[in-house]
Formats: sequence, C-alpha cells, structure tokens
Amino acid sequence: QVQLVESGGGLVQAGGSLRLSCAASGLSASSYAMGWFRQAPGKEREFVAGVSWNSGSTNYADSVKGRFTISRDNAKNTVYLQMNSLKPADTAVYYCATDRHGTWFSNWRVDGMDYWGKGTLVTVSS
Repeated sequence: QVQLVESGGGLVQAGGSLRLSCAASGLSASSYAMGWFRQAPGKEREFVAGVSWNSGSTNYADSVKGRFTISRDNAKNTVYLQMNSLKPADTAVYYCATDRHGTWFSNWRVDGMDYWGKGTLVTVSS
C-alpha cells in the first residue's frame, strides 16, 4: 500500500521559512519522480515543484521560483520542500504526489497523479 505522509506545516510570518517533508512508503520511492502541489482556500489545486528520481531535474511554478527549493534523500525515502521568503499568498494545504510509474513531468498536472498524501497546512500571516 502506497503512503505519502507530509509534515512540517505551520503558522509563520511573512518573510519567514518552513521546510516540508514527504515520507514515502509502499513503493520504491528512490526511483520515483515526486511533486509538490498546493491548494489555497477556494482555489484549485496547483503544481508547486517537482524533482526527478535522482534529483537531476527539478522544476517550479513561476510563483515560487527563487524562493522554494525541492530536494530529496533517497536513503530516507523522503522529499523536501524548503520554502523561504514566504508570502500570505503561499497559504495553502501542501501535498506531495506521484503517478504509478514515478514519471518525471515537464508539465505536472493534478489529474496526472495517482498517489497523494493527506497534506500539511501552511499559514503565512501578514
């Protein structure tokens, strides 16, 4: 059974930082590309960042480029999202996800993912 478990969310002031973690089990996470998505209140879920299985490739939504960094530790089956210079607009529930084949996407789509975690809430106060 595939499980993705996010952690690290919380309340932070604008300009602050948080690091999210996504622990994977039930699959060979080290061979899977992984993505982070987020869903703000009243909005659709959207792509944030993606990383290939060997960290050789990463991509980011324009809204987070230069502020967020995705990384992974395959020995721990964990993917991270370092979030710096946070803005109130970053307030959302953050999810990690992958598809059943661990595909790397140049264009990550919500409807292309097969496995999702339950999410972790990030709240950025002004």
